[in-house]
Amino acid sequence: MRSWLFVPGDSDRKADKAATCGADILIFDLEDSVAASQKELARKMVADRITDSGRDWSLWVRVNPLDGGLTLADLDAVVRPGLAGILLPKPEGGPDVSRLADAIASREAAAGIPAGTIRIAPVATETATALFTLGSYAPAHPRLAALTWGAEDLAADIGAATNRGDDGDFTAPYKLVRNLALFAAAAARVPAIDTLHADFRDVEGLECECRTSRRDGFIGRLAIHPAQVEVINRCYTPSEAEIIWAQRIVDAFAANPDAGALGLDGKMIDLPHLVAARKTLAAAGG
Repeated sequence: MRSWLFVPGDSDRKADKAATCGADILIFDLEDSVAASQKELARKMVADRITDSGRDWSLWVRVNPLDGGLTLADLDAVVRPGLAGILLPKPEGGPDVSRLADAIASREAAAGIPAGTIRIAPVATETATALFTLGSYAPAHPRLAALTWGAEDLAADIGAATNRGDDGDFTAPYKLVRNLALFAAAAARVPAIDTLHADFRDVEGLECECRTSRRDGFIGRLAIHPAQVEVINRCYTPSEAEIIWAQRIVDAFAANPDAGALGLDGKMIDLPHLVAARKTLAAAGG
């Protein structure tokens, strides 16, 4: 779940390029990047790409918002074997995940897909109202795979001129939103995925944000261009030194199962360190 790359649903050229860029997840978009006149074509094009074999990345689809009257037609087209998940835009809390899950369930059954296969990740902060319901994602719905946040639609919703300052950093309101989304994911016990870095030419800025993001607890990031994928994958992959240290912590507690705290290389480690070490090893595929 390191790199989540958006791909316009109505562009075969961009889809072909994205499929070879190394992203962990491709999100075929039926929402903002597709004009209203192209929605039906995009559904067909995305549906034609959904297979259950022959790729080394997960295929997700961003459907249209639940209150827009297009979501069910999106699901009719894309719920088929090979679809890993649905990215839900503009939800207003956990009940919207349940609504979407119910709509997916009937289509899974019709398609012969085992119940619960298709997961859901909400973009949980795209409206002002949604900020006041972030706690409703916990306890997590069984289909909830991750939680991410968005700054672009939120800026439009509140009438902001921009969401970044002259230094390129998010302004104070959006830093608050980011932090709340991180805590909401933790409360729901699902991975937190950071939002996109809109300037895909700003490689240095992206890398800086990714390193800060991973430090704070995010495990991956949205991307809007294949050029961002390498930086994201590298920044959210634990280093060899981190892996070795995490394994030593796990091994130390395994050798002392009754210990609440231990000394390791002159440092005191306890249960929070063990939890963090296990997360590091999981991120490294261990």
